Amino acid sequence: MSRSSCFDSASRSEASFDNTHVDNTYDSARFDAIATEVYLHGFSVQANALPLALAKKLHARMTSLPPEAFERAGIGRHESHQHNQAVRSDRIRWLDSADVSVDDEWLKWAEQLQQALNRRLFLGLFSFESHFAHYRAGDFYRRHIDAFKGQASRTVSLVVYLNRDWDEACGGELVLYRDREDQKGIQVVPSFAKVVVFLSEEFPHEVLPATRDRYSIAGWFRVNTSDSGRIDPPS
Repeated sequence: MSRSSCFDSASRSEASFDNTHVDNTYDSARFDAIATEVYLHGFSVQANALPLALAKKLHARMTSLPPEAFERAGIGRHESHQHNQAVRSDRIRWLDSADVSVDDEWLKWAEQLQQALNRRLFLGLFSFESHFAHYRAGDFYRRHIDAFKGQASRTVSLVVYLNRDWDEACGGELVLYRDREDQKGIQVVPSFAKVVVFLSEEFPHEVLPATRDRYSIAGWFRVNTSDSGRIDPPS
C-alpha cells in the first residue's frame, strides 16, 4: 500500500470507525495483561486498549486546542533541558490535574494501570506525568531512551495513540528497540486507542515521520526519589 493511500483511509465514515472498537473502561483483565507482558518481556503493545469513549474524548480535546497551546518539545530535564530540532520536532502540552484540558477519566485510567503494574512488578510506582504530543507531517523524534539507569525516577513509559483511521500507509511508527545493539527494532503502527508500555531505562526508541498529523499522549510512571534536600516528584 502506498503512503498516499493514508488519506483515503482517513476519509472513512464515523460509523465504520466506531464498529471496529469495543469500550473497555477500567478493564482489570486488560491492565493485568499489560502488566504481565511488561513483567515477562519488558514491554507490551495492546491494540484497542484505551477505552473508546475516553480515546474519542481525548482526541477531541487535543485537536480542539489552538496551535499556541503547544510548545516546542525539548530533551533533558531541569538544567540540562534544551531544544534540538535535529533530535525531535514535535510539539507538546503537559497535562496535570489543574489543566482545564485534562479529562479526569484519563488520570483515573492511568492510576488503574499504575496499580496493576505495582501489583505485578513490585516497582513502587509513585506518581504519573504525561503530555499531549502533536507530530505534524514530517515530524520525528530520533532514537533515544526515556531514562538513564540510576539517574532518573522515570521507571515505566506509556504511550497511547489518538489517530483515527490510521494504517501503515500513514507512517509515523514508533520503533521500539530491544536493547542498545538492536538496529531493526519492533515497528508499532500508531493506530487509534493502541497502548504501548515499556521499561523506561531498557528500551531505546524513536518516532518515524508520518504523512499527516499524528496525535498521542506520552506518559511516565515515576518512583519517589525524595531526599532531605529535594522533593521528587515535585509538587
